[in-house]
Amino acid sequence: MTQFIIGIIVLIVGYFVYGKIVDKTFGADDSIETPATRLEDGVDFVPMSWPKIFLIQFLNIAGLGPIFGAVQGALFGPVAFIWIALGSIFAGGVHDYLSGMLSLRHDGQSISEIVGIYLGEGARKVMRVFSVILLVLVGTVFMQGPAGLLANLKLFGVASVNVWLGIILAYYFLATILPIDKIIGRIYPLFGSALLIMGVGIGGKLIIDGYQLPAFTLSNLHPGGLPIWAILFTTIACGAISGFHATQSPMMARCLTKESYGRRVFYGSMIAEGIIAMIWAAAAMAFFNGTTGLQEAFGSLGGAGGVVNKISIELLGPIGGVLAMLGVIVCPITSGDTAFRSARLTIADAMKYDQGPIKKRLTLALPLFVVGFGLTRIDFNIVWRYFAWSNQTLAMIALWAGAAYLVKHGKNHWIASVPATFMTAVSITYLAQAPEGFRLPTTIAYPIGLIAAIGAIAFFLVKIKGQKEASA
Repeated sequence: MTQFIIGIIVLIVGYFVYGKIVDKTFGADDSIETPATRLEDGVDFVPMSWPKIFLIQFLNIAGLGPIFGAVQGALFGPVAFIWIALGSIFAGGVHDYLSGMLSLRHDGQSISEIVGIYLGEGARKVMRVFSVILLVLVGTVFMQGPAGLLANLKLFGVASVNVWLGIILAYYFLATILPIDKIIGRIYPLFGSALLIMGVGIGGKLIIDGYQLPAFTLSNLHPGGLPIWAILFTTIACGAISGFHATQSPMMARCLTKESYGRRVFYGSMIAEGIIAMIWAAAAMAFFNGTTGLQEAFGSLGGAGGVVNKISIELLGPIGGVLAMLGVIVCPITSGDTAFRSARLTIADAMKYDQGPIKKRLTLALPLFVVGFGLTRIDFNIVWRYFAWSNQTLAMIALWAGAAYLVKHGKNHWIASVPATFMTAVSITYLAQAPEGFRLPTTIAYPIGLIAAIGAIAFFLVKIKGQKEASA
């Protein structure tokens, strides 16, 4: 388990070292009054303590990604650890921090409005539509997944997926329209703590019981022969970098009371999520004796949910297994509700529509839930595939917006423009080769992705040069 332990250490060191570099580069300033106190409204702008906000943000961004995504990504072998560690530190952490801090500097506005400020009006309009679609997809996915798991567990004797869908939908609706401190602010810290404790329990048992990982290699060990580039980088998204996070960070930016808390909340939550992803990737590989055994388990146990259930029960016993599974269920539910809440806020920001009166919140929330419920009638796997591409494309756009901000303020843009270039290559390559995309062979998809990435960074650098010359 040496490689697993090293991976955890790298993530922790990354928080304290690179996280400080990112924070210093941005220039967090506690003399600037935050939206939480300046615009406090008792609904969305509500001051909270940073530990509480950290746990809320952690649950917001976690979802099924760092668990299901990591378990699926483990099929590629130990190379998944590299992506989780480096992705979280140099891409995901930067992405989450900048999206949160830029919102903090712009009255808690949604990511679509932030993109518009730094990438132009055209980008703003595209992002308004794109981010709302993504959020509704996330909310839908995170209704279907937990409903299926709860039905399998027959919790309280209820084995109907549709009944659990109805219960989750009702909860989502309340969490979307009520003040953030009434439900989310009260139960999220408890569930966030439970999720961290359960993750530590799984990771600890792997080490204590002497489980062995496959020998470290950068080779692709995927039994199905799926290419690492760019499938791995969209499979493990929430455990490394995810555009969904850019929609969640502004929601917490409306609650922070000091800018210096940004690194702890935004960058720190991403690192915590990376640790959870590292634990579950290691558990999936070690428990089933390698990627071949894991692939067989996916077939015999009914997919990622069955794999997670089996690992939880075997490692933690019946009681611990049920608790761990409840953690896995709570995790996506507490991302799905905030997905719909963020969708409401994104539309409200675009329309400049006051969300103080509950009647106005209902006006936006009701249509969103009608659409979301309709999407639950579509095959889960189809919805998830389209989410995978749109999620990483949003991450790419948010990083370019962050890079543009850094340039405008004379700061080191490379901390954002390098991961933005990388994610451009990932998104375009995936679109070119994926079944839901153009289904091109890798010999064509790879060059297309590479050319797109080179073109993006070249355009960005030329534009920077032009701006500098114009201001000289």
